[in-house]
Amino acid sequence: MKLVTYLKDHHPQLAFLVNDVLYDADTVNNELPNTMAMFLNFWDDYMPIAISAEKQIKEGMLGKRAATINYNEAEVMAPVPFPTSCRDGYAFRQHVAAARRNRKVDMIAEFDQYPIFYFTNHNSIQGPGNIVCMPDHFKKLDFELESAIVVCKSGRNIKAAEADEYIGGLMIMNDMSARTLQMEEMLLNLGPAKGKDFSTVIGPMLVTLDELEQFEVPCKPNHIGKAWNLNMKCWVNGIQVSQGNVADMDWTFAEIIERSSYGTNVFAGDVIGSGTVGTGCFLELNGTGKLNDPNYQEQWLQDGDVVEMEIDELGKLSNIIVKDESDFSILDLKKL
Repeated sequence: MKLVTYLKDHHPQLAFLVNDVLYDADTVNNELPNTMAMFLNFWDDYMPIAISAEKQIKEGMLGKRAATINYNEAEVMAPVPFPTSCRDGYAFRQHVAAARRNRKVDMIAEFDQYPIFYFTNHNSIQGPGNIVCMPDHFKKLDFELESAIVVCKSGRNIKAAEADEYIGGLMIMNDMSARTLQMEEMLLNLGPAKGKDFSTVIGPMLVTLDELEQFEVPCKPNHIGKAWNLNMKCWVNGIQVSQGNVADMDWTFAEIIERSSYGTNVFAGDVIGSGTVGTGCFLELNGTGKLNDPNYQEQWLQDGDVVEMEIDELGKLSNIIVKDESDFSILDLKKL
């Protein structure tokens, strides 16, 4: 099923998406919650009810009792608007290898030994719409085309062979990145921090795994977990700049969950990103361009740019880059 959160009467509302119409979950069946957070916290209890409710919608058995709104008329939020945490992985070998090649350094052997991730700012999660950026963000402002999952039940020391049971569904993720800030702080072997904490975009819907069964493919050799043949694309101002596939992930979400949950709890509502797909950001594309042509002109996101991301079956995520009115700069505060 496809689950959407939209703004209704100034509050987040959980809804089913069927044929471009949103059906408020709690009006389709009064046993269902009206928020994604509650749905995730009692996933195993609510899923059978939700499956039955969606069937009623598709079979036209609701009558007029459900509150509805056309998808294109709704103010769509992040499907998981208030995640309990947000990790981002580093799962695509193609992206890592290309980025290192562009910097003229060898591929790092440790990539093939274990999956890694970092914590980003879960309070800066947003959905479709404006991405407001400060002046320093525009110093090499970048997108990152990714997929993401949300954890649907809590656990600890979860084995990869069992971890797919903890995945509520898939979403598109755009891990916005301010490269100048990112590179400066990582010189001190910490981060990403300020270079990544201002906006992480997910959406526009959460698609549950039962909806994606026909797209399942084997994961990479010597890996464990589900993989999906879903094309990934990104456009900036209507021009396609990136293309990949969710199945290109070398490390699976199951393996990332296994590492994430080692010695600690993961919680229903935790969001985990895949990391950038190959060709999925200007940093990589600019590096490849300059490697092939010394006169290549770098491209970075600018005020007013429209960034659109699409993954098969997961919808299209659209955002507009907007400059904040403030002229405050932390780069100007550096001590010489």
